[in-house]
Amino acid sequence: MSKFLKGTMILLAAGLVTRVLGFINRIVIARFIGEEGVGLYMMAFPTLILVVTITQLGLPVAISKNVAEAEARGDLAKIKKILVVSLAITISLSAVFTPALIILAPYLSETLFTDSRTHLPLLAIAPIVPIIAISSVIRGYFQGRQNMKPAALSQMLEQIVRITLIAAMTKAFLPFGIEYAAAGAMLASVIGELASLIYLVTTFKMKKKFRVRKQFFKYVYSGKNTFNELMSIALPTTGSRMIGSLAWFFEPIVVAHSLAIAGVAAITVTKQYGALTGFALPVLMLPSFITYSLSTSLVPAISEARSKNNIGLIEYRLQQALRFTFITGGLAVVILYVLSDQLMEVMYNSSSGASFIKLMAPFFLFYYYQGPLQAALQALNLARAAMINSLIGAIVKTAVIFFLASQPAFGINGVAMGILVGFVLVTLLHFATVLKTISFTFYVRDYVKTIIVMGISGWCGYWLLQKLNPTIHLAVQVLLITVVITFVYTVLTLLLGLVKKEELKRIPWIGKPLSKFSFR
Repeated sequence: MSKFLKGTMILLAAGLVTRVLGFINRIVIARFIGEEGVGLYMMAFPTLILVVTITQLGLPVAISKNVAEAEARGDLAKIKKILVVSLAITISLSAVFTPALIILAPYLSETLFTDSRTHLPLLAIAPIVPIIAISSVIRGYFQGRQNMKPAALSQMLEQIVRITLIAAMTKAFLPFGIEYAAAGAMLASVIGELASLIYLVTTFKMKKKFRVRKQFFKYVYSGKNTFNELMSIALPTTGSRMIGSLAWFFEPIVVAHSLAIAGVAAITVTKQYGALTGFALPVLMLPSFITYSLSTSLVPAISEARSKNNIGLIEYRLQQALRFTFITGGLAVVILYVLSDQLMEVMYNSSSGASFIKLMAPFFLFYYYQGPLQAALQALNLARAAMINSLIGAIVKTAVIFFLASQPAFGINGVAMGILVGFVLVTLLHFATVLKTISFTFYVRDYVKTIIVMGISGWCGYWLLQKLNPTIHLAVQVLLITVVITFVYTVLTLLLGLVKKEELKRIPWIGKPLSKFSFR
């Protein structure tokens, strides 16, 4: 099995398990500290994400790409220099932003969040910043060497430790007040990340072929070129993430003002926006762990091929990733569209958000495509172009939301349509940028076949939904219809040859690996 496919499969399995554990984690928190405690937890959490984004500085992607290129050349000294410079950057930034978060916690809690009880959760989460910063460097190293197992296992370990401790810590702190319970949940997250870091460091020590501490400062002082190489990718990558974060920050402000112009009451705005962003979008984004796995594997795979000037392999890898994305994303879209009402009832005990899923699900194929395309741009040294595309998409999305949502005829649906316009535009811009850089062949028949498979599978799902006895428990209906749709979809995908024979042979439990990679 190729490193790309093997790494993708490992990340897919780990991503699925991690997502399931993440949902369990949310349920446990809600059960023990209630809506008020979850509110305090979630008010502090965005601050953490912002600080971590700044501290990481987009280095994981840059490390993965540069390590892959150095690995292809067999340059161990270069790999060591990349690690040393990256660690020096993240540790230095952590030393600045961790104390800053602690010092600013009172101001943030009382002025920005207007709830002084967020002070303790902010203090509790501060130690996680340097832990995540160092972990991200080691994960980037392993991903660059196309060894996805340590990163995948560390994520699962972090979730398991967090879930195990959250129940005990929130219960222990709850008698002191709800803010203490929220801080306890934050501490459980810190300990989970620490366990993940210990595992990564242990694995790194066992696998590495050089000593990082030896002549550490010498490598730091002589690493100017390495620093510039990392920053050429890391800064635009951070820019893209910051643009996304700022766009999401301004979105509710624009939504509130535009819906007010349309004559929608403030309480109704909150409920509608909550149904869209709290119920519908998380479900629609759930399948994105597949594209995340493909994207993470794609950066080092394309970087390695680029370092060898193998243009054919670059296109093949991208074609492979986009085909897998369309096939898996198509299945997700069919299930979400057919079972939108039932899924909302089972997950949230409410049908709120189902109409948004029906409206947005078909267009989310573009969202699933965005990850692999952005990964390809980063691997091709086009991270700056990806950042500009993201900026254009964010500006257009905000403008469309304001224009449509302020019209009474659209209302909250205008917000959903604005979000769709934003990520469809970014995906198309990413694709256009890729086409300018590498040759790309369109396999129209494969896309037509996949659309036919989606149509037949969706029809089967609707037919079964109408025929099932309504007295059967709703969760059982959802499970049964999901299994039938998945079975029909998989059989048709294999019959129509959408998964290539050589890819099946590369899966150990189906056939022996091929000695050489064949091109179409």
